[in-house]
Amino acid sequence: MDIAALVADPAAWVALVTLVVMEVVLGIDNLIFISILTNKLPAEHRDRARKIGIGLALIMRLALLGTIAWIVQLTNPLFELFGHAFSWKDIILIAGGLFLVWKATKEIHHNVDPEDHKEDMVGGTASVSFAAAIGQILLLDLVFSIDSIITAVGMTEHLPIMIVAVVAAVTVMLVAAAPLANFIEKNPTIVMLALGFLLMIGTTLIADGMGFHVPKGYVYSAMAFSALVEILNMIARNARRKKKTGQQTLH
Repeated sequence: MDIAALVADPAAWVALVTLVVMEVVLGIDNLIFISILTNKLPAEHRDRARKIGIGLALIMRLALLGTIAWIVQLTNPLFELFGHAFSWKDIILIAGGLFLVWKATKEIHHNVDPEDHKEDMVGGTASVSFAAAIGQILLLDLVFSIDSIITAVGMTEHLPIMIVAVVAAVTVMLVAAAPLANFIEKNPTIVMLALGFLLMIGTTLIADGMGFHVPKGYVYSAMAFSALVEILNMIARNARRKKKTGQQTLH
């Protein structure tokens, strides 16, 4: 089907909107990781690191779309273990999940025990930190990109729709990256909540790779509920702080 026929096809527009929403939702995981990781950099490097990381995600996803035949083959079984046929996709998801769990656990430990500076998420100097951050973002981009493209292939067979959806989703990520990172940085309790999200996302990736599919709706519903509770806590803390400040002013 050519571009003109796609534009005139209502079903194509429905597929595009559905796929854009799905790609944006799937991009939340990647965006949280990028926000937390870039906040570890010096302030002058953060915005550039976020733009480079998200730009690389777009390039990687567009490149993968050009190799759809190869991407589809990643779901072909390689070997069977414990009654589950493992494919390259499973191996990539498990590796990415283990990486996320390790990173989230290390950073949670760092936040719980701030005196322990023996190991940080990134290197000590600004240049090494920047390079390490980009490398780690690129690694997770690969995992999330493969998952994203396989999802796109399963929803539509039209490459132009996939390309538009991916570009739209990454554009949303680019716009939301700085506000999300700034919000996380200004609210320390949100940092721990976001790390908990990464831990859950990593565990979900491992489970998916092992053949235990966890519906994304359950994961994102839990994340949304937790975020809502934390927002209510923030509102309550601000209200108590204002009340206390007002009482001190009166005295």
